[in-house]
Order: sequence, then C-alpha cells, then structure tokens
Amino acid sequence: MDVTTIETDEGSTDFVRVTVPGQDPDAPTLGVVGRLGGVGARPEEVGMVSDADGAIVALASAFKLAEMYERGDHLAGDVQIATHVCPDAPTQPHDPVPFMGSPVDMATMNRHEVDEEMDAVLSVDATKGNRVHCERGFGITPTVKEGWLLPPSDALLDIQERVTGEPPSTLTLTTQDITPYGNDVHHINSLMQPATATDAPVVGVATTSTSPIPGSGTGANYLPELLEATGFVLETAKDFTRGRATFYDRSEFERLQSLYGSMDRLQTMGTER
Repeated sequence: MDVTTIETDEGSTDFVRVTVPGQDPDAPTLGVVGRLGGVGARPEEVGMVSDADGAIVALASAFKLAEMYERGDHLAGDVQIATHVCPDAPTQPHDPVPFMGSPVDMATMNRHEVDEEMDAVLSVDATKGNRVHCERGFGITPTVKEGWLLPPSDALLDIQERVTGEPPSTLTLTTQDITPYGNDVHHINSLMQPATATDAPVVGVATTSTSPIPGSGTGANYLPELLEATGFVLETAKDFTRGRATFYDRSEFERLQSLYGSMDRLQTMGTER
C-alpha cells in the first residue's frame, strides 16, 4: 500500500493506492477508483458523509482482495485500487443538493488515481444527489471509452444480477457527464471523471437513493448497498482478469470509429467558439 499526502491552500488529503498482484503477468489489469470529494466535512458536519461511499467501497475491496490473496485465492491479473481520504473537505453549491468539494482539483485526482496500466476501470462514487436515478442500491453506467458512450456491458449486468439477486440497475448518463470538470456544464457528479484521463473503458458504479441526498449529508452510508457494490467490484475483478467479462464490444467500437471518427475531444476542455 502506498499513501501520498497532498496539501493545498484548501487543506490536505491522503491518496491511497493498493495493488493486489495476479498470477499471470499477461492477464488484464483492472483499475478500481474510489471517487469522492471527502469522507468528512468537518467542522461543518460531524462524522462520515454520504460522499464517502467511493472510498469505503474501494478500500473494502482492497482489504478483501488482500485477504483472499493471503489465503491463496489469487486472481488471474492485477487489481489496482486507488482513492483518497479527506476528513475535512469543503462543501460546494450544486443542484438539486450541495456537493462535497475537495482540497485538490480533478486533474490531481486523476493523476494519482488513474494509471496507464489499467486495462479497464470501475469508478465508484456516491450518486445520491440527483433526481435521475431514484432507487436504493447501486447502478452501473454505460461503458465510456475515449469520449464514446457505449452500451452497458452484458457481462457486468450479469455480475450485478448475481451479486444483488435483483434485475440489473443502470444509471443514465449524458454527454456532459463524461466531459472534464471545469468546463462550466452540468455534471451528475465526478463519477465518470476517470474516463477523461484514460483510453481504457470506464464503467461507473454509483451508490444511489430514492430521494436526493446531499454529499455532505451524514448518516447516509447505506451498509447493505455498500456491501453489494463491494461484491460487484470483487466479482468483476475475478471475471475481468481471467477474460470472462468484457467492458465493451471491440469490433463495434472500431466500426463506430470508422464511421464517425474519434470522439476523444470530449476528454478535453473543448474549444470556445
């Protein structure tokens, strides 16, 4: 485990990275990014905030994979887990409910949490402050790759069904959601920001609620849903690293590219006209 503390004028946060090695050096590597602003909003709020879900699921996955490794359950490929922990992050205005801010900017987060060795990425984020997805649990997003919004992965939907025992639940995304922060357009949250920093396919794992909950709200880390989201990460790690699960249809992606060209400009800040 590697911990790096980054300090700014807004405060500090600890970036945590864990790599659980696989058995086959040629097997694909899964990245797991716990995305958030902070686990706490002290002194404004007391205790853990709703926004902490991304860090909770990422670190719980790291601990479980490490425990499995020590006991002899080795995955085929590496799993890289990264998140950051800030107990006193600022809050910021957002519609329909306030967001958690962060002492570091999004470029810094991506630099410390997204690695070029990741062949696919699961990005986990509390996504309760919206009126788009109104149910308890966790939803998975369509796959995003190089600015393209692709269909949800059937393999990942199968895993979600297996873990929850319920029909799959998907989160709606818009084009704005997959563009970088700082371009003055509305984002559902930071869930898909890793997709702006990598060519690898990215799927969001969004913990959700039936009514809008502020990221700075306390008492809103729903343990059964966190357990299911962690189980989804673990099962995806097992299946992806041994080639049983894919995030997208490679041939269809290449067909889209040949018909319509690159969409990687959506990974940039764009050009003012």
